[in-house]
Amino acid sequence: MTISKSNHKLTLYHFDMCPFCVKVKDFMDQNNIQIPMKNILMDSQAKAELLEIGGNTQVPCLVIDGKALYESDDIIEWLQQHFV
Repeated sequence: MTISKSNHKLTLYHFDMCPFCVKVKDFMDQNNIQIPMKNILMDSQAKAELLEIGGNTQVPCLVIDGKALYESDDIIEWLQQHFV
């Protein structure tokens, strides 16, 4: 995990072909935001972690200090408030 400017532990759970994940990753690229990412289709342990943390395997999911934040627009809004 990485610490953001606001000292939060972050991980983005995603998979490559998800259009909502791409939207979040594009925003991160445009704003030079780098946080650890885990691809739940390539890493079964990451998928299990996400299920344990958030109760389902919906992506994108930004885990902030152990709490799941779903929905691409909500994730982007959180990133804007803490990184941009």
